[in-house]
Amino acid sequence: MSDWTNQAVTKIQADYRRSADTHLLKVELPAIDDIDLYLKDESTHPTGSLKHRLARSLFLYGLCNGLIAKDTTIIESSSGSTAVSEAYFAKLLELPFIAVVPKTTSQEKVDKITFYDGQCHFVEAADIYAESERLASELNGHYMDQFTYAERATDWRGNNNIAESIFAQMGRERAPIPAWIVVSAGTGGTSATIGRFIRYQCHASELCVADPENSVFYDAWKSGDRSLTSALGSNVEGIGRPRVEPSFVPSVIDRMIRVPDAASYATIHFLQELLDRRCGGSTGTNVYAAFQIIAELNAAGNTGSVVSMLCDGGERYLDTYYDQSWLDARGFDLEPYRKQLNHFYETGNFQ
Repeated sequence: MSDWTNQAVTKIQADYRRSADTHLLKVELPAIDDIDLYLKDESTHPTGSLKHRLARSLFLYGLCNGLIAKDTTIIESSSGSTAVSEAYFAKLLELPFIAVVPKTTSQEKVDKITFYDGQCHFVEAADIYAESERLASELNGHYMDQFTYAERATDWRGNNNIAESIFAQMGRERAPIPAWIVVSAGTGGTSATIGRFIRYQCHASELCVADPENSVFYDAWKSGDRSLTSALGSNVEGIGRPRVEPSFVPSVIDRMIRVPDAASYATIHFLQELLDRRCGGSTGTNVYAAFQIIAELNAAGNTGSVVSMLCDGGERYLDTYYDQSWLDARGFDLEPYRKQLNHFYETGNFQ
């Protein structure tokens, strides 16, 4: 490798060594005695989301494969969080960065990208792939393509991936091997990493992927048809896709649950009261599905633990998911799901 590449890899590794691992939060559920819920809090990364791990892996993958060199313009198609994290690493390496983002991306995420000296290139959601490829060709840059490379850029056998971290942190809990791990899918990289790690380590855990409305992942997993597409985009930023992304690996997933958007939003409002903090919409999708699984385990008289994900903080969504006028304008009625969540918390019954 060139001297510049050696220095770039060293900078990323040094940045990692300066970073502590993320917390594993135990969520108290008074009505459930024998099943414990944990949330892996990925909001505590320097760039505030689960995508910090992915961005670091994508940069190392690009550098070690000779795809990124000194002065290479980095381009990514992203709804926001991946772009924020990649802008951070691009600034660390003093590389220009352009995020190709949907026009609907929240202003808070745009501000974060520009804070790290990144540029935002706004397009219709359906055009992010083609426009990213065009820009990379025009500028002789490198298109990171998270949707293709997420599942291969991370070493799923270990080496500080999120699955290894979860199982290490669970080691002293009363049910150290989770019955279920529940995550959502944007690229599919996180579910691929966790599912492969479970099998590699011969754990008894099962993997559930929670999918929002208007995403094709659930239908593709159920039918086996990877050619499915959707004319509509997900209303939960960062997860759910209108096409089956290359990094989505259905064969490592044991179950999928489709979560209504209103349920995702109601869950983050419920968590605000329960945890005294705001979470992003994808966390609501994850936790709603996790509650459903916990209720089923409890009804069957099972014991054990369930681990899910707190993907990012809710401060990025103050003008959307936490804005009642935004919810009303889009016809999202959270009240039925608020009642369901309160009923679950008080009784352990999800119905």
